[in-house]
Amino acid sequence: QVQLVESGGGLVQAGGSLRLSCAASGSIFNYLTMGWYRQAPGKERELVATITNGSSTKYADSLKGRVTISRDNNKNTVSLQMNSLKPEDTAVYYCNGRIYGAYGRILREFWGQGTAVTVSS
Repeated sequence: QVQLVESGGGLVQAGGSLRLSCAASGSIFNYLTMGWYRQAPGKERELVATITNGSSTKYADSLKGRVTISRDNNKNTVSLQMNSLKPEDTAVYYCNGRIYGAYGRILREFWGQGTAVTVSS
């Protein structure tokens, strides 16, 4: 079992920056593809960024250039640096961990409780 605990959310003015962190418990972190997702009020949860255990990254098109995902396999952490924040970035941000099997099938998935980010205009 893996527990994911996010931190770093808060209130920031438009144009500002935040760094979110996610700490993972358990011994399988190095096998997980980690990701950040977000859910704004009244909207569906959406992908922000993912990073594989080999540190290959993927970003949502709408966020490319403003966010950077990174991981530290020694510390079992994954971070999301967000810059040039906009009011529309306001959401609860969730840390996610997945183990993929053949053909991209998700074998196991873990979610954190989320951390709220509010961007004021």
